[in-house]
Amino acid sequence: MKRTVETVLFWGAFALLWECGVALSGVRSYLMPPLSKVLAAGWEQRELLLAECWVTLLEVLAGFVLAVAGGVVLGVAIHFNAFARRTLYPFITALQSMPKIALAPLMIVWFGYGFASKLASTFLFAFFPLVIATLGGLSGIAANLDEHFRALGASRWDTLLRLQLPSALPSFVDGVKIAMPLAVIGAIVGEFIGAEKGLGHLMTLATANAQTDLMFAAILAITLLASLLYWAVEVASRAVWWRGKSA
Repeated sequence: MKRTVETVLFWGAFALLWECGVALSGVRSYLMPPLSKVLAAGWEQRELLLAECWVTLLEVLAGFVLAVAGGVVLGVAIHFNAFARRTLYPFITALQSMPKIALAPLMIVWFGYGFASKLASTFLFAFFPLVIATLGGLSGIAANLDEHFRALGASRWDTLLRLQLPSALPSFVDGVKIAMPLAVIGAIVGEFIGAEKGLGHLMTLATANAQTDLMFAAILAITLLASLLYWAVEVASRAVWWRGKSA
């Protein structure tokens, strides 16, 4: 109850500060609209916002699932294969060091303005943290547990399924929590560069038409979407009940 009240009071104070701050400062509404005007624009365009939010959600989920699958497979491959560690890992690190927004136009050139380019952009943003989290989890397994499994004559497959993957899950969950907001950013960046639908596309149109209130409504929708997805990951992560406990 205390946490709920504190959260409501905080966001209530934030909303009041936004509304009163704009009114008292005399800032023109096309530069910084008051919250009431933003909410009114969002309500008037609620059908459009929901439709564009659904498009962005599909892009985020599809790219995120691909990033999770690719990150786990590549992380396991790099951990167990010396050749992959010498070749793929430096390549992925170099790719991560590149500014992702600089690659977004290339995604448009390769995949066009449709769903595929947003999928590639989302995957690119979310992929690297998942690889690093998988590698970190697999590398952090207690040596005595690994020796114990070998002493019992466990096969490499049994050791992977019964020891290494469960032990790596806490680190992997943290990587997922980092990657999910990045997946949302990747989808929005892809929509900024070139798209026909989505919240990023809606923001571009609103900016071009000087509809600042609608642009802020789209920003709030993106924030709400990212928060809900992060909350879903947080709830799912509670299944990994041994997080924070030493081996």
